[in-house]
Amino acid sequence: MRHLGKVVILLILAINLFITGLLLATAYSPYLQPTEHPVLSCIGLAFPVFLLLNVGFLLFWLLIQQYKCALLSLAGLLLCWPQLQTYFPLHSRTDHLPEGSIKVLSYNIMGFGANLKGNEKNPILSYLAESEADIICLQEYATRLTRHHPSQQEVERALAAWPYHRIDAVGSSRQNRIACFSKLPILSARPLEYASASNGTMLYELAWGKDTLLLINNHLESNKLTKEDKVIYEDMLRDPEKEKVESGLRQLVKKLAEASAIRAPQADSIAQAIARSTHRDIIVCGDFNDSPISYAHRVISQDLDDAFTQSGRGFGISYNRNKFYFRIDNILTSPSLKAYNCTVDRSLRTSDHYPIWCHVARKEAL
Repeated sequence: MRHLGKVVILLILAINLFITGLLLATAYSPYLQPTEHPVLSCIGLAFPVFLLLNVGFLLFWLLIQQYKCALLSLAGLLLCWPQLQTYFPLHSRTDHLPEGSIKVLSYNIMGFGANLKGNEKNPILSYLAESEADIICLQEYATRLTRHHPSQQEVERALAAWPYHRIDAVGSSRQNRIACFSKLPILSARPLEYASASNGTMLYELAWGKDTLLLINNHLESNKLTKEDKVIYEDMLRDPEKEKVESGLRQLVKKLAEASAIRAPQADSIAQAIARSTHRDIIVCGDFNDSPISYAHRVISQDLDDAFTQSGRGFGISYNRNKFYFRIDNILTSPSLKAYNCTVDRSLRTSDHYPIWCHVARKEAL
């Protein structure tokens, strides 16, 4: 029995080693170029799964007092500590915001929402009007899709407190629009050119006191998952039969890999625009359509700070449909700025995204 116990422990330790290896592979997958390794670049989506498994092994070893074995899981967690902080930060909120700070809100509004009925005020438009944000960046902006959706005139009346705004079509099809409503004067606006049929990026220069702020509003390539794909995904979670999981995974991974390969050059273009900019103060926000453990997020944020990582709390899941539990909406700030109380606001489900907002202040004013 004593020898059998050792064999069992060695077997469990081998499984632990395998899981820890997969954890590190997912954590560092953002360093793979998706155009060269489209499938492998997507494994970062599984980071939380292997993270939880690794924590489970750590607790198991501690419970049975195998402390040397516990070092394996502990080493795995320490080696991916930066990714863990990015994915699941824990910060307390502050009620004392610096004087001169501004509130930035980013929201994929899905054309002001779906399945609207009746004649009540549009929930998304009401939310924006009551947000008290200084800058509002919107993706998938569309008006009067049905009689229940607001017209452009109704939007402008509701958001009259934001006297400066830009609404621009993006992508080669010109069918998708992104918008910026601001209390700060918009001095200039231009698109960032990269290949996409229906997604895009806008660069704005805003007057902020005596200086100029560069604001970059993004809607990166979507994963193009159809309703049928999402049904397959939910079926896999509900009834994980081997054949169903294998066929479903092949279909989903293929689409995710294709989208990741398209997003990579888009992310590179945004990173290059940030690197070339002469602006000290930069805010990048929008729908990245990728998780915090991804090539797109790593490349775009390499010279910036993730506002949620710096001042948020929890997973910050910003997509709210079909059990795709990921934070794909972001606010990033340049090193000259400090973010406070970054929040994914889960009070509103009219769109398939939750809004994300934070307060931003210049560090020199602190």
